Amino acid sequence: DSSEIKEEVLKKDDRFLTLLKDVYVESRDPPVQVKDGGGEHLPSKQEEKRLTKLGHLEALDVTKVPKGKISLVEALTLLNNHKLQPQIWTAEKIAAEYSLELKEVNSLLEFFIPFTVLEFPKETKKALTSHKPKQLT
Repeated sequence: DSSEIKEEVLKKDDRFLTLLKDVYVESRDPPVQVKDGGGEHLPSKQEEKRLTKLGHLEALDVTKVPKGKISLVEALTLLNNHKLQPQIWTAEKIAAEYSLELKEVNSLLEFFIPFTVLEFPKETKKALTSHKPKQLT
């Protein structure tokens, strides 16, 4: 019983195949019309914001950021604070202070390191300027 059905299903019928080849479908989308909302606006999701902790650098950056985010000046400040005083500015304290997730703060502290400016002593500069460059032959 089931073997007969399987054979019938798997059997190719040339008549149906030729009819299928003759079928042509053409489809077109209707023109798009913009509906006038009549001044109605959907309510937007209100993000919870916090004031930034910039101190004397406040004029250089934004004053409010969404919770869970930091501004560029804040990022540089917290990275520098952690670099100078890692025992005080721990990842946990930074996360609490700036309303961030701990795993994001750990990633930030691991992968972003502020630059260090090194100033050479004057003696080294004199030694470099008094040295005559070698000529290449």
